[in-house]
Amino acid sequence: MNAYRTETTYLGWVDAYCRYCGQREGADQTILSADRVRDFLAYLAIQRQVSASTQNQAFNSLLTFFRLVGNVDLGDLKNTVRARKRTTLPVVFSVDEVRNILAQVQGTAGLILKIIYGGGLRVNEGCRLRIKDIDFDQHLIHVRDGKGGKDRTTLLGATLVDDLRAHIARVLARHDGDLAAGHGAVLLPDALAVKYPGAATEKAWQYLFPAATLSVDPRSGIVRRHHVSDSALQRALKAAVRRAGIHKHASVHTLRHSFATHLLLRGVDIRQIQEYLGHARVETTMIYTHVVKDMRNPVASPLDTLAGGPAVSGE
Repeated sequence: MNAYRTETTYLGWVDAYCRYCGQREGADQTILSADRVRDFLAYLAIQRQVSASTQNQAFNSLLTFFRLVGNVDLGDLKNTVRARKRTTLPVVFSVDEVRNILAQVQGTAGLILKIIYGGGLRVNEGCRLRIKDIDFDQHLIHVRDGKGGKDRTTLLGATLVDDLRAHIARVLARHDGDLAAGHGAVLLPDALAVKYPGAATEKAWQYLFPAATLSVDPRSGIVRRHHVSDSALQRALKAAVRRAGIHKHASVHTLRHSFATHLLLRGVDIRQIQEYLGHARVETTMIYTHVVKDMRNPVASPLDTLAGGPAVSGE
């Protein structure tokens, strides 16, 4: 399903590019032109003011379209106007804020958010977990096919074990009901459905957090139970933030940022955190060191000395 979402995103950019070409002078000219792609990317950067990552996504979409559909090599686009890269610090919750937020969310949504914070998962990684990915003995979560197609392990909070076992029991009971109704075959990654025909109905392969209702697979047309929607999880987190009285522009991904920052505050090695997060380069993980320096033993403002606080050195 992750690949399906990528395909949908790519097709959206191809559609946007075709509409852009149709609005330009000389719309009768072929759209399979490197110059037109260069103009479109510049339009995104200058007029739409998209981020660098969004512009790169558009470029990769068109690159794939040109290569697979048009059999066209775009050639060298290094002189294309690039969107400006912004260096921004991630929004991070304090430990107390995380505690207050998680206390506002009950049920399955609360359990998923705790797993995401406790292991530093991306939101789609938390939603796509399968029962076999939980290692209760080692207190580990196996993240399969994460960003960049990489597998990794990360932390499973010991305080979640009892609740998670009870949750799995309920999931498997519902799975038995789906099997009895003829809808118990879960979607399998890659070509595993062909290699292991019986795996789709095995308990280990079922989603850890299945959707509340059955749905139709957009590719095969098979009625099955997919995993919980990440949009529903985002809504639950935003509602919890409001109820906790926290005024930050936050999303579920903020829990991942908070996981890394809180481990750094506890003195965990940066490279270990890199492995938990699944970052390809340690430089990506280093962004959290800039957040930590403001949270660990913060320097007192000189304004505080005006109220009778400690004198500023040099007075």
